[in-house]
Amino acid sequence: MVKAADMLIARRADTRARADFATWKMMAKLNGSSALPPEAQEFLASYKNLLAQMSEGEATEATIGAIYKAYYAEMGGAGTPPDVRPRPPETAQDNVTAFRRPPPKPKTTSFFGTGTAAGTQKRPLPVALIFTCLVVVYVGIRLYWR
Repeated sequence: MVKAADMLIARRADTRARADFATWKMMAKLNGSSALPPEAQEFLASYKNLLAQMSEGEATEATIGAIYKAYYAEMGGAGTPPDVRPRPPETAQDNVTAFRRPPPKPKTTSFFGTGTAAGTQKRPLPVALIFTCLVVVYVGIRLYWR
């Protein structure tokens, strides 16, 4: 039976292994593998050896599995690492989800009672009211200073 703490460690190790492997693989494609740490270079070398024996997907999963086991032990996981990723059925070749357009949002009314699409309409009284108040204040200040 796997404890919750070990499962948490397993998920973290798997996520880190997948991210690190993708980073290392990209650096190797960009001819930057010499800047990688020695353990990363070892994993990439084993990946290249596995590529000669099996397909790219299988070699990738095998290498990520090896990295995952190393990270699981490094993070303090007890015993053998649990399987955190469910295996897809062999018949499923496509993991693409169809795009569904979200439902349209209902139109809301703004503060002045106009719709969001009615931006070209004239604004009602508040603009004129603000302007007249500013004129009254200006005239009042001018009369006060005389």
